[in-house]
Amino acid sequence: MTNQIIGRQNEIKILENILSSQTAEFVAIYGRRRVGKTYLIKQFFSEQSGVFFELTGLNDGSLKEQLVNFSVSLSKTFYQEAEMAIQKSWMDALRQLSSAIDNTPLNKRIIIFFDELPWLSTRKSGFLKAIEYYWNTHWSYRKKLILVVCGSAASWMLEKIVHAKGGLHNRITVNIRLQPFSLNEVQDYLTYQGHELNKEQILKLYMAMGGIPHYLKGLKKNLSVTQNINAMCFQKGGMLFDEFGKLFHSLYEDPDAYIKIIRAIAKKTNGISREELINSVKSISDGGYLNVMLKSLEEAGFISAFLPLGHTRRGVHYRLIDEYTLFYLNWIEPLHKKTRVTKSTSYWATVIHTSAWYAWAGYAFEAVCLKHVESIKKSIGLDKGHVYWGDWRYTPGRDGKGAQIDLVLDRDDDCVTLCEIKHTEKPFVITKSYASEIETKQAIYKEQTRTKKQILWCLITNNGVSKNQYFKKLINYVVILDDLYHESSLS
Repeated sequence: MTNQIIGRQNEIKILENILSSQTAEFVAIYGRRRVGKTYLIKQFFSEQSGVFFELTGLNDGSLKEQLVNFSVSLSKTFYQEAEMAIQKSWMDALRQLSSAIDNTPLNKRIIIFFDELPWLSTRKSGFLKAIEYYWNTHWSYRKKLILVVCGSAASWMLEKIVHAKGGLHNRITVNIRLQPFSLNEVQDYLTYQGHELNKEQILKLYMAMGGIPHYLKGLKKNLSVTQNINAMCFQKGGMLFDEFGKLFHSLYEDPDAYIKIIRAIAKKTNGISREELINSVKSISDGGYLNVMLKSLEEAGFISAFLPLGHTRRGVHYRLIDEYTLFYLNWIEPLHKKTRVTKSTSYWATVIHTSAWYAWAGYAFEAVCLKHVESIKKSIGLDKGHVYWGDWRYTPGRDGKGAQIDLVLDRDDDCVTLCEIKHTEKPFVITKSYASEIETKQAIYKEQTRTKKQILWCLITNNGVSKNQYFKKLINYVVILDDLYHESSLS
């Protein structure tokens, strides 16, 4: 059964440990929409012996509609689909569920799965209050009971469940944040689905839609990567043509405010400071609400917060890291504005290899590399020991020279590895002028950081590097695309 769950080895181990537990377990699972949370839980537990009760919240569903849905699920699971009275409150409904649990033999495992919990627990619904009561007074004493709650609104799940106050404080026994697939996991998933793609082709898909299983499931085997991207992203009815708006409207009560933040962050490819962000979205006041929104976007995997390495005084910066969102803002949305839709089956083929595409691909590849830092570290022998990593830049006054380094690996062995990330169609060639750039960057880095560590250089490139005289003089390590496919989860 678990062979059908691709790329979730760590999560499967956690779930297997839960199955072997001798006490009741309260599990919270969260992550961005379409990442495969529901599939993981249903696929893993549905074939286990015992009872599997599932209730999925209805988006914008009324209390009555949710309770009708509950009654149908309860009848199907415990009462052979017999007609049942519809309760008027969640307290009464969970009393019905608790009674059904009590009438189940003690040696039988029971899995209670509440999916899309934020949609069930709307304001004044009383759902969380009912769960608090029945978990604390009944279910937590049932040794073979597993309560699983799941939601795509990550910040809501953290605030209301994982870090809850009141009756659910410290009640969660296991929490799982489900991440998108890494490159290696995408390769495994596509192979399982019957696609025969090489690593470069998978990279092109990844830069457009990331490691989101639901998106990857939409690929057609009789189309090339370019044709698949065109059909899914640029044609009416394509899965990803209108996904951007749906994505944020399904997650947040105030989607326009979140989208405004996303757009502001997207304009700064190297990251935006909190101060710059506040100035860009003046309609959103600085304070608690902004903090909640940023935390929500970060936990859902749309953005990452970071401190520029060696420049902590500059404060927290934010970078957009969701591949589909980046792709949408760069390519799909402009087409929306111009023509709303294209009937051409070759639009994307006319775009790739243009100067605009090369510029975007360079940034997109850099973003992919920053997600796979653990694979990069492993490929150059730095998977053991402590390594601080991040980008680095120096902005001088009017008369000085600035420098930017794509990735810095600050090691605990008295060395620092400076990395250049290059996306090319052919093996990258270090020219005399580029060699001079590297030497200048190194001099500025040493001067500004005052480091006494040995400096080593790593070139990260999707198509390798030409080993000429400049390469032999300057470069200590090379990381190629194959190396990013090491078996590791995302950084």
